[in-house]
Amino acid sequence: MSHPADRLEPESAPPWWELLGAGVILALLTGAVIGPVFAPTQAETPILRLIWLPVYAWTVVMVGLRIKKIGSAWPALIALLMLVGLTFISKYWSIDPSTTSRRVLAMAMSGTFAVYIGAVFRGPHLPRLLMHTGLVLGVGSLLFVFLLPRIGVHQDVNAGLWRGLWYEKNQMGIVMTACAVASAAVLASDLRRWLIPLGTVGLSSLLVLGTQSKTSLLCLMLGLGLVGALWAMRKGGPVLTIVGAWLAVVGGGGGVWLWNTQSAAILEALGKDPTLTGRTHIWASLMRRVAERPWTGYGYNAFWGKESIPAMYVRRETGWAVPSAHNGWIDLLVQLGWPGAVLVGSLMLIAALVTLWRLDGAGAREGGWGFAYLCVFFMLSLSESVLMSHQSLPWTLVLAIFTRAMLPAPLPARAPLARRGRQAYVAGSRIASSYAHGRPVLL
Repeated sequence: MSHPADRLEPESAPPWWELLGAGVILALLTGAVIGPVFAPTQAETPILRLIWLPVYAWTVVMVGLRIKKIGSAWPALIALLMLVGLTFISKYWSIDPSTTSRRVLAMAMSGTFAVYIGAVFRGPHLPRLLMHTGLVLGVGSLLFVFLLPRIGVHQDVNAGLWRGLWYEKNQMGIVMTACAVASAAVLASDLRRWLIPLGTVGLSSLLVLGTQSKTSLLCLMLGLGLVGALWAMRKGGPVLTIVGAWLAVVGGGGGVWLWNTQSAAILEALGKDPTLTGRTHIWASLMRRVAERPWTGYGYNAFWGKESIPAMYVRRETGWAVPSAHNGWIDLLVQLGWPGAVLVGSLMLIAALVTLWRLDGAGAREGGWGFAYLCVFFMLSLSESVLMSHQSLPWTLVLAIFTRAMLPAPLPARAPLARRGRQAYVAGSRIASSYAHGRPVLL
């Protein structure tokens, strides 16, 4: 349903150089190649910080060139300022103020880039950009898997599992899932151009299967299923829409009931133990840390440092070197407390509701990608620390979707309206002429 205040110009593709620049930054945000090459131990190094300086400069230049469009997204800019403001003031109680200050800058710049692509790459152009970026990364990963297996395939405890251009398999699984959902949405928005979207869906799905990541596989199934369901409902008319909505409510309620009653059996069927490979013990220990600082947390990106005493307690209680919460919401709680969790949750809820409201307008032109991706991201956030990441593709896309939701959706097209106006003018002139000469005219 299109918003009654829709007033923006029709979506148009940015020029090739802007597409290329945005695609390169999206690839960098995935962590592909550069991280494993320059920081194989996943430790932050000075050279990694230097690599991002040209990215920040390019972002500033493009924001300057597109300031009018970005200014139209002022609600998203306010939301970004609130996020940056909260993370910035957390340095005053952070247990690692230097890390917090450094990561706030990175988060602010990646957030600015997110607002930029959300405001400039309207309609199908953002999922199409993500599809093309994912296709390049997917082909590169496949080459690494088969031609350079010592890099593209795990050689450690996950020996034999694919990781492509990334540090580890879960990273590749998350990125390829996002690209597969975007490609499916492009296909749903224009079935006439099916070759590249369908090929990218197939390649991305193959790479997800190669990781054997259960989380990525579930997210992939959810994302592709939602895009397909939204396409079918749009083509089937109001009756199928009502039936689909009813099935979604019943299916969602049934899924919640099944999880609450049979979670252990479900996890065993997926090859997971009921403790989610010890994650429940991590969560219990972290919630005890949250109880100590419920309203402030321990500072943005400060909790998991090597010298962190609260993290040391968690690692001692769980018996292993825990690197993260493996749950985005709990990780956010230990960083910024309940204010941070409520702010991020509100942002995601608003983005989802507005995107859902526009499914037959702007959402149809993007193949339902925004809503499908938000659902995938929420599922991912329950098992991965992806919320408010300072440099990552999943969180950047959420902010971009929020930006698109805050902009008035463009009218289907002004060119057809202009043509109809000219046709009406010509027809009116001919009618007037026919009356003037006393003869009928065939329009």
